[in-house]
Amino acid sequence: MTAPTTNRETGIRDTLPSDPDRVTAVTAVDFILALFAQAGGRDYLGEVVSQQEHALQCAVCADQEDAPPPLVAASLLHDVGHYLHDCAEDAAAQGLDSRHEQAGADFLARFFPPEVSEPVRLHVDAKRYLCAVEPDYFDRLSEASVHSLNLQGGPMSPAEVAAFEANPHHRAAVRLRRWDETGKVEGLRTPAPEDFRALLAGLVRPVGADGR
Repeated sequence: MTAPTTNRETGIRDTLPSDPDRVTAVTAVDFILALFAQAGGRDYLGEVVSQQEHALQCAVCADQEDAPPPLVAASLLHDVGHYLHDCAEDAAAQGLDSRHEQAGADFLARFFPPEVSEPVRLHVDAKRYLCAVEPDYFDRLSEASVHSLNLQGGPMSPAEVAAFEANPHHRAAVRLRRWDETGKVEGLRTPAPEDFRALLAGLVRPVGADGR
């Protein structure tokens, strides 16, 4: 697995509407929606949809399958780390793993319960897991997803599978991962990010619950 390199001159964080380190529980939802407004139209790593279209399609898939609200939120926000990591925007094209799942989960964990942040943290591992335990799963991956899989470590080893299955959030992460692969339909109509404001606001931990 290729480790990411930090480049503060070209890091994607420098293009954000405000400093994510200054976000609080009071401003978290506004910040997230501003991310979609500013950066959601970016290409989604070689897929036929934008990053925002992909996020919204995943959230819709989760909602249609009666996922609990935290998992719908996780599906909407699972790739928010693509906006928050310290690598260049074209890290994947450079053969680097930006570890976007960690950047996104660490940010979300400041404001949301683990039922939101931890499936996000595990959604890359869930792809590696499914490639190891379902023989035909790899064949259903898009070309871009295969490329990122190679950067992320490839299919899990048996020991990694056992460790993943021991995580209490692994089932939610697997559900999210399946929607992640499904949410890549060009031209599909979805709600707007703003339509998820109430859902997100209802999940934010009370001010002071994490010391912020």
